[in-house]
Amino acid sequence: MEEKGEIDAPIKDRPNGAWTRLRQHEETMMRLLANGFLCFAVLCLMASFGQPVLAHDDEVKEKSSKIADDKLPLVDPESFPTRPKPILELGGPLLGSGNIDPGFELPTGAVWQPALTVYGGLRSAIQTFDDGTKHTSEWVNRFDLMANLQLSGTERLLVGIRPLDQNGRFSGHVFSPNSENGGVDALNGNISTLFFEGDIGEIFPSLDLADNRALDLGFAVGRQPFTYQEGMLINDTMDSLGVIRNTLLPTGGSDLQLTFLWAWNEINRNDNREDPGASLYGLFVGADFDRFSANLDVVYVDGGDYSDGVYLGLSSVQRLGHFNTSFRLLASRATGQESAAVSDGYLLFGEVSWTPPWTRDNVYVNAFWGIDAFSSAARGPSAGGPLGRVGILYEAVGIGQFAAPLGDRPDDSAGGAVGYQLFMADTRKQLIFEAAARQAVAAGNRVDYGIGARYQQALGQRWVVRLDAFVADRSALGTGWGTRMEWSVQF
Repeated sequence: MEEKGEIDAPIKDRPNGAWTRLRQHEETMMRLLANGFLCFAVLCLMASFGQPVLAHDDEVKEKSSKIADDKLPLVDPESFPTRPKPILELGGPLLGSGNIDPGFELPTGAVWQPALTVYGGLRSAIQTFDDGTKHTSEWVNRFDLMANLQLSGTERLLVGIRPLDQNGRFSGHVFSPNSENGGVDALNGNISTLFFEGDIGEIFPSLDLADNRALDLGFAVGRQPFTYQEGMLINDTMDSLGVIRNTLLPTGGSDLQLTFLWAWNEINRNDNREDPGASLYGLFVGADFDRFSANLDVVYVDGGDYSDGVYLGLSSVQRLGHFNTSFRLLASRATGQESAAVSDGYLLFGEVSWTPPWTRDNVYVNAFWGIDAFSSAARGPSAGGPLGRVGILYEAVGIGQFAAPLGDRPDDSAGGAVGYQLFMADTRKQLIFEAAARQAVAAGNRVDYGIGARYQQALGQRWVVRLDAFVADRSALGTGWGTRMEWSVQF
């Protein structure tokens, strides 16, 4: 677990009046912003030498965004790569070709064509890092094994297990510190995923032969993963029932979705720990308009061992000219005593990304502002904190003890990240350079900053190798660094 610095100080130790403190430190905030833009300019300069112009000729006489006049021939199907097969296939092949099985008809009028697919993914990593106070080295593993029984285009039963990890512990070996040296056994037979999903209108088509009734009701029941507001509001797997009303037509828009969620078990609170006896209720509204998509999410958690919590998420995603943008406002409030599980606060987040001309690369600039101590409604044991979307220096890797270099909690701080994602070899290789900084608003205006890089390469059709490295200076902890190598394979 990451040791808490002054940015992550206990809630009871934080002074009130975040808005007043922010106004008092405008000069420091402007300096932080200027440093961020300087780092961004350096990254852009570095990237300008990395990617060749995309063109048909070896030499480009003139750069232009004009669509080429050359006619491209149809791709020969024989040149397609072969379809990698999963562990087991019974019935129709997943994403395969050929005749479709006629299946059988239910008394309700639905036609089911059962097909079972067993697949999975193995992650194995060797990682070492020093947060300024503690040095940790470890070998960790995670295995996700899934069985998908597809009954129709809308109905399926999914079962999954993760036999190598549980409750944030991963099987492997800890090399340092010496006090923890030894093997880690997290073997288990627990079911991590088990749910059935379907559509009322498709299960009972005879009730609406003309397809003009409001029966487009999707549902899913069981132990299932949920991610809302890009994981900032909810990022957890819970025993739950979800019901969604699709294909509503809002005024001036193309689609409106209403989702109701009720979870009664396996609810992990903001501190990534399960709250026995807690229940979660949520209403999620999503709408697509001609120029943007919007979401409004409201969640209430009836706490078990901790206070109840009320949560709000509002977001807008759109393209502005050549830029992809999203803006989010999240809020949380504890109805009783605040704790690491639930607390009062706000989180403002914005991201901008674009593709530089004549490249396939991606440039991103993300920023956040945490007012008081925003808490998520539900976060899984390995999900880290809500700032993972900001950049790789704020992200939990999801395996082992490797912590986010600049922290993943927004408590009383503001910051951001700028990065350049370089794609090579027809996107089979990618390299990310990132610089990031954050400033504590309530802890002496101290600034944390760092740089990081990530390289990923596909090997064959199933393997991916990934390398991560960072150096960060966290004023409350000292200078930290870390490297890791991960292999993953999809079965």
